[in-house]
Amino acid sequence: MTPTWTIKGVLDWTRGYFEQQGIESPRLDAEWLIADALSIDRVRLYMDLNKPLIADELSAIRARVQRRAAGEPVAYINGKRGFWSLDLEVDPRALIPRPDTELLVEQALAALGEATTPIIADVGTGSGCVALALAAEYPEAIIHAVDVSSEALALARANAARLEATISFYEGDLLSPLGDLELDLVVSNPPYIPSDDIAGLMREVRDHEPHLALDGGPDGLDVIRRLIVEAAARLKDGGALCFEIGHDQGAAARALVEASGDFEAVEVYKDYGGHDRVIGARRRAR
Repeated sequence: MTPTWTIKGVLDWTRGYFEQQGIESPRLDAEWLIADALSIDRVRLYMDLNKPLIADELSAIRARVQRRAAGEPVAYINGKRGFWSLDLEVDPRALIPRPDTELLVEQALAALGEATTPIIADVGTGSGCVALALAAEYPEAIIHAVDVSSEALALARANAARLEATISFYEGDLLSPLGDLELDLVVSNPPYIPSDDIAGLMREVRDHEPHLALDGGPDGLDVIRRLIVEAAARLKDGGALCFEIGHDQGAAARALVEASGDFEAVEVYKDYGGHDRVIGARRRAR
């Protein structure tokens, strides 16, 4: 007789298999994938541990497990990722939103303060996660989201439509699509990985996430250098610039902002792991 697989049996087997494959979070990944295959949440997964699974359910789980074992990220397999208070659709057209980037949203909101109908540009919007988080917290804001990738923009537009968020999207390089529009805030999660470091990234990132959104040039700061110049030209006096950086780029990125002579109150904000993560600054009065 063919053995009957229960949720518990499949969960335990998958966790063990992922451990053998060297996957970093084998239990959690198994939970997310199995719950998604069964169209339930992780709480229901544990409420139904002894539930027998039918052939179609096992087939759906098996397909997901095979993709994860091959290195594909869970978020791409399930097609979704939580960010801020939002559930976003994600796929290989854009980077997977990460918890560290929520600090960028926090600092952007702090920089806006009590501003009324601020004009915001999100540069390199990707999945739209930052722009959508700001729209959710600041409905009065006028948000323009830019990306050089038409594929990423299609994903961001789909997320905005599903969440009924009012955001204007533009294809182009940095702030160039916005012309001479004056801005209260420029926020960005730009490419900041040094080119030579990409080959050494985790395979989930290296082999599956878009290199266009990762590669920041020889020292990882090429895009940031250009962003500082363009933001200085378009920000109103006192307007804010906030952008994400790599874990060891705080001193170098801060020096670039200060050396421009266009900004004051330049700060490096650390993430909850104690690593450099966000630069914040104010446009100096002209």
